[in-house]
Amino acid sequence: MSDLATMINTGAAILAVVVLIIRLKINPAVSLVLGSAYLGLTAGLGTEQTIDTIATGFGDIMAEVGLLIAFGVLTGAMLQETGAIERLVQALIRVFGVDRMPYALSLTVATALQSIYLDVLLVISAPLARSAAARIDKKGTARMATALAIGGECGIVLTVPGVGALALAGLLGVPLGTMLLFGLILVIPTVTIAVAIMSFLFDRGWWNEDRDEQPFPGEDKDESAAGETMSATGLGGVAVDSPARAAVRTPLPLLMAPLITALVLIAAGAILDVAEIHNPVIEFLSTPVIALLIGLIGTSVVGRRSVGIERIQRSIATGFQESGQILILTGVGGSLAATIAATGLGDILGDYFTASTAAPLLMVWVIAAILHIAVGSVTISAITAAGILAPVAPALGIDPVLIALAAGAGSLFAVHVTSNTFWLLQSLMGQTTRGTLKTCSVGVSIASVVAILLILPLSAVL
Repeated sequence: MSDLATMINTGAAILAVVVLIIRLKINPAVSLVLGSAYLGLTAGLGTEQTIDTIATGFGDIMAEVGLLIAFGVLTGAMLQETGAIERLVQALIRVFGVDRMPYALSLTVATALQSIYLDVLLVISAPLARSAAARIDKKGTARMATALAIGGECGIVLTVPGVGALALAGLLGVPLGTMLLFGLILVIPTVTIAVAIMSFLFDRGWWNEDRDEQPFPGEDKDESAAGETMSATGLGGVAVDSPARAAVRTPLPLLMAPLITALVLIAAGAILDVAEIHNPVIEFLSTPVIALLIGLIGTSVVGRRSVGIERIQRSIATGFQESGQILILTGVGGSLAATIAATGLGDILGDYFTASTAAPLLMVWVIAAILHIAVGSVTISAITAAGILAPVAPALGIDPVLIALAAGAGSLFAVHVTSNTFWLLQSLMGQTTRGTLKTCSVGVSIASVVAILLILPLSAVL
């Protein structure tokens, strides 16, 4: 088959996936498998090889990240049940003060809290963000809503153990420690700069309280009371309660210690590997699966002492429900990526980008951005875009971590009305649709652009 035909069929497969999801309302997992099958058959792989490629792609990425995603989600569910997240945000208010809260909250959400499923994290954090917003002198709602949007979305795809970051690392074969280190190097300035730009815009009058904010139906005007307790419904109708008071006897550092220990172990393993220092015990403990397992077990032990066995078991059941969909979407995203690789697209694209590493990184950013605008899923768009460019990396000598970060950055562009995050932020932060388009859509898009502008210079160094 000619190179042109291969590229046309690949483009048609991606377009077909988008049409199936958007126009025909077919489940994304089914759509991705259908797109993979179409591409394999039209590219001449044959029936048997197409099926084998789809199954192998699914299995390979599950072997890489399946346990990691499950462990991360379960740990996050238990932390939510113990009230650790609410208490952490309250501690941030005490330490940094309300004026610095947009930066403190966004950076904390983007880094330390990425084991929490985003919908649940927003439900937990929003009342406390509103409490801080009421005490900020100017444009409090705008600043805090932007902080939640930018921190939450950036963390998913740029920070381990965010589900998108784990999936990208597994798909591209990036060591998890490397993904953690480079993700932190990127996400901290990205979030800080994006929040600063949005604050500048709000200070210049780009927010109208009368048109961009709306009251909360039936809510008590006492914001401090709202910050203390809340009962809401999370993803899939699962009740998300506010258990902060039940966990007050357990120190917050102790509740967070197991997860922090896991991340430190992963980072330590990556640093020692770069320094070529080998120790069998440290190498074993810093293996991502073992490190996150230690974090999971530690959180379970501390959580049982804090809120009891029954509540921890309930949170684990909720975590399994949340992780199922994530795992399936991640796996079928790997199937499409494996099929694209089997068609030889990497060699074809490699001939077009041999002179520059910036061009393919920009391409993966654009593809991820377009997919996200159409599909509305950060994780699906990032995985699909990275899979398209993954075969090019060896030919061009591009470090796979750069492709992972570029795909993640592109998938953040234009979070809009197809995203559950958009509507959660609208209702939870008391915004109109017009206001949410500013704080969420524009805010996260600015972060997306800032991220790719920071990634491009890295390509000249790595």
